[in-house]
Amino acid sequence: MNVKRMVVASLLVFVAVQAMDYLINMVILMPSYKALAHIWRPDMQSKMWLMTLASFIGSFLFVYIFIKGYENKGIMEGFRYGTIIGLFMNVVGALNQYVIYPLPLALVIKWFIYGMIEFIIMGIIAALVYKK
Repeated sequence: MNVKRMVVASLLVFVAVQAMDYLINMVILMPSYKALAHIWRPDMQSKMWLMTLASFIGSFLFVYIFIKGYENKGIMEGFRYGTIIGLFMNVVGALNQYVIYPLPLALVIKWFIYGMIEFIIMGIIAALVYKK
């Protein structure tokens, strides 16, 4: 395992996720979130650092799993990997959120779609860093 490549890929994935999350959640979905203000935790903002920490750790785990199965097949390998992990994470996550919390189905579908896009981009980034 090339530790330097792993760290570079993980950090690039993390930065990309932070940028995409900002665009998706703070810009695109903000009107939906404001309409649901009554269901969010009142102290949510003080706990946001936990989401950033989870994203940081998740970025390293995402890349670690990618390199364990790395086959040097280019961007399409990253696309496939991102799709598989995206489906794994988003089907479980989105459906569970919909069942547990009083969320509109339209928001959950948006989370699923944007989540898939994020994971596919993450996979492509990992593949680009690891290409020969």
